[in-house]
Amino acid sequence: MPFNSITRLRLRSLFTLPAFARETRAIAAQAAAAEGFLGGAVLAEGWMVFWTRTVWESEAAMKAFRDSDAHRASMPKLLDWCSEAMVAHWQGEPESDWSNIHERMTREGRKSNVRRPSRAHEQRSLAPMRRWSPEQPIAAAK
Repeated sequence: MPFNSITRLRLRSLFTLPAFARETRAIAAQAAAAEGFLGGAVLAEGWMVFWTRTVWESEAAMKAFRDSDAHRASMPKLLDWCSEAMVAHWQGEPESDWSNIHERMTREGRKSNVRRPSRAHEQRSLAPMRRWSPEQPIAAAK
């Protein structure tokens, strides 16, 4: 049964956007080539809010990806770059509808650490989703 992971990040400053975009591209390339990666996407939801959804053959495959290479190097930067960060995981059928993903994050998401949390982060509150752009697929390398 597939293992699913979703993340939601709100950047604190426009000045971090170029570095964040570079890191995101490197992480997407790493995911596409990772063993056990089945597919996923990145979404720019609104002003400085970004989502990912990834599907893995197993939780172990997701953790091997998470704990290596570009993803591992980027994680500490999010402490300072983000004012909000949440993640949710589940075993089962993947979800590709962003409204459903938002609902799942609202219900099941857990906060990640950030150094300067917004009030919404402290209260574990998500604003309604406002999609500004189409998702960018991450296709598994064959």
